[in-house]
Amino acid sequence: QVQVVESGGGLVQPGGSLRLSCVASGSIFSFNVMGWYRQVAGKERELVATLRTGGGTNYADSVKGRFTISRENAKNTVYLQMNSLKAEDTAVYYCNACTVVGNCGWGQGTQVTVSS
Repeated sequence: QVQVVESGGGLVQPGGSLRLSCVASGSIFSFNVMGWYRQVAGKERELVATLRTGGGTNYADSVKGRFTISRENAKNTVYLQMNSLKAEDTAVYYCNACTVVGNCGWGQGTQVTVSS
């Protein structure tokens, strides 16, 4: 069973930065896709950024140029560097990891609040 654990959320002022971390485990297969999603109460969960083994990335238009996703394959760890944060980035951020055989897992979520 795929297990995913996020960390790094918190309260930050507009214009500030945060880095989220996510570690995946629980599979003998490698994780070929890892990514970040976010959800605001009452709204659907939305994609923030994904990263495939080999380097292919996908970003939501709203975060392009401000957020950067990266990973350490040997540690099954993915990061989300968030710069120039805005109030509208406030959400619960979830990490998702999928193996090459299609087994996926979600983390419990970490709260990011951007407020002065």
